[in-house]
Amino acid sequence: MDSFITIRFKRATAKRFQEFSKTHFKSHTEAMATMLDFFFYNEISPKEKLGPTGRTIEASIKKRINAVIAIMRDMEKTQTKPTVAMIESLFQTEAPTKRPLILEKKFVEEKREVRFSEKQDQNNEL
Repeated sequence: MDSFITIRFKRATAKRFQEFSKTHFKSHTEAMATMLDFFFYNEISPKEKLGPTGRTIEASIKKRINAVIAIMRDMEKTQTKPTVAMIESLFQTEAPTKRPLILEKKFVEEKREVRFSEKQDQNNEL
């Protein structure tokens, strides 16, 4: 069995470490060893910031998306809709009203019944 050594921490820091260790590791020794290994293998200092967190990245992405949406809406209002309306008006055709076609008028000679006619004699006698 390994021997233990006493390290002095402030009470608040020791409590935080104990709570963290209980939730993630089996023992305090394992927790401390894992944290030290993490910093050693990744060659980083605990005082360094690793960059933006997931929340800050998400917030900045949401801001950019909202800005892009605003730009697209503005483009739609000022450019796309008026242009589409002009193009539609150019290609829009009205249905012509039906008018009778102008055709050549043909007069049909009607044969009228003759009420009185001369008597036609083959002998040409009157």
